[in-house]
Amino acid sequence: MISVPIFSTRAVNTPELLRPAFDRVVASQRFALGDEVERFEAEFAAYCGARDCVGVGNGTDALEIALRALGVKAGDGVVTVANAGYYASTAIHAIGAAPAYVDVDPQSLTLSPASLSDALSKLEARPKAIIATHLYGRMADMSAILALADEAGIPVVEDCAQAHGARFLGQGAGTFGRLGCYSFYPTKNLGAIGDGGAVVGSDAELVARVRRLRQYGWGDKYHVVEAGGRNSRLDTLQAAILREKLPHLDRWNAERQAILARYRDGLADLVRFPATVEAKQADVAHLAVIRLGGRERNAVQAALGAAGIGTDVHYPVPDHWQKANRNYLTPVLLGETERASGDVLTLPCFPGMAEEDVEHVLSRTASVLAEIQPIAATTSPGAR
Repeated sequence: MISVPIFSTRAVNTPELLRPAFDRVVASQRFALGDEVERFEAEFAAYCGARDCVGVGNGTDALEIALRALGVKAGDGVVTVANAGYYASTAIHAIGAAPAYVDVDPQSLTLSPASLSDALSKLEARPKAIIATHLYGRMADMSAILALADEAGIPVVEDCAQAHGARFLGQGAGTFGRLGCYSFYPTKNLGAIGDGGAVVGSDAELVARVRRLRQYGWGDKYHVVEAGGRNSRLDTLQAAILREKLPHLDRWNAERQAILARYRDGLADLVRFPATVEAKQADVAHLAVIRLGGRERNAVQAALGAAGIGTDVHYPVPDHWQKANRNYLTPVLLGETERASGDVLTLPCFPGMAEEDVEHVLSRTASVLAEIQPIAATTSPGAR
């Protein structure tokens, strides 16, 4: 029987691709920061269309450090969405701030400008930042979000962990807000072989603050000039590996896009797919997510699993339903967020996926969806 995993990194982590990075780092004997990190920062900034880039330990650290650089402190509110895996909430809570959740657009499942506008009119205290999360490879409606944020005088941070190479109106992810935050977790469109992250930006002083915060708050060595500093450096070996991979990113994105396009065409009569918010937007297909339209998700997953097809759910529990999340604000109803949590399912989509595997996923998914009829649109049972 054909077996298709939800994700595989084999095609993007070949020995031939990675060996030059290992050789350079071992030869240099520099294992923290150094030339490889600086070169990757310059190359990735240029790729994104930003002035500068600061490598950090992971994507969640990137968000936390970006918020600290913007002056967010304990007790402040930060607007974000609740359908993206709790990562932004983790960064906000690490500072002692409180997430203020807004709903998502029913088509794109990214931050809803209408819900944001409603929330800003209802919050008693003005939030200190807005995190605009790009989801599944497609960007949030940055034109509308920035218009609202600028009017309210609130800085925007972009969460680009699922948007490497994505573009909105021709402009790269991470270059709309004051700062853009990336993760290089191995499953990302541009992934390391461990953890890694980066903050991109074009405000020289703000980027300098990020650079100080990632290493203890140092201005010069052993001289702490920035409160709230961390030990969050991008590992030198990871930076070297990311340098080897970056020239291939657009090709790998194109492979993902082609697979997602096959699914869209073949399953269009059976399920909905989250849509881009703007016709010319580049969706880099980080995840191939479908909306089940009231079908029982466990039954669909079980049937696909029996056919050797791996699936996942991104994400089953909204942030405001997480048991450990006690310090947050919900100025508006989160109906679309809650509906999506019980309705989304992720299919395999990754570079190097064999044609026969794509066809197997497509044909079996179509059969399963035809066999399992919708009952009713529901939220996740028992998620509260």
